[in-house]
Amino acid sequence: MTDNVMQLFEQSGAVLHGHFILTSGLHSDTYMQCAKLFEHGDIAEALCKKAADKLRKYNADVIVSPAVGAIIFGYELGKQLGLPNMFAEREKDGNFALRRGFELKAGSKVIIAENVVTTGGSVMEVIELVKSLGAEVVAVAEVVDRSGGKVDFGVPNESLLQIEVKTHKPEDCPMCKAGTVAVKPGSKGLK
Repeated sequence: MTDNVMQLFEQSGAVLHGHFILTSGLHSDTYMQCAKLFEHGDIAEALCKKAADKLRKYNADVIVSPAVGAIIFGYELGKQLGLPNMFAEREKDGNFALRRGFELKAGSKVIIAENVVTTGGSVMEVIELVKSLGAEVVAVAEVVDRSGGKVDFGVPNESLLQIEVKTHKPEDCPMCKAGTVAVKPGSKGLK
């Protein structure tokens, strides 16, 4: 499946090459733009069917995704698993919260759905939100694990594509030192 997922990224123009600022603040020469991948409903459905097959064993009650990037993945994953889905949004203070009338019942078993994980920062924030509401995170699912399997959420982590892409702290970034301008294609910081 890994080769097939990467092939889908390439075919849909979802693998970008350049100089990017990731959600984590790290810099990279490669960006996996899941929005381009999920632009195609048939691809989204096929990928989420494969993800759902990996996730059924966790017997979850609900899917929770960090907004904005993972909303479509969470929706389609919920559809494939027959589960409700909701998304967490950043408040003005920068913390995630459930809004729009979403309510997570205490004791609910939750799968966190994310598009791309590099350091796992956003997922960890959503895990803390879910726990603070009295629910249990039973697994994390992502389309792409850019950490090469190094991120540990303390719960099972299921990915459709696991790769390791070089990242750099801004002060150590060779692309910055070469004078290229970094762009931020992700959604963190949107208002």
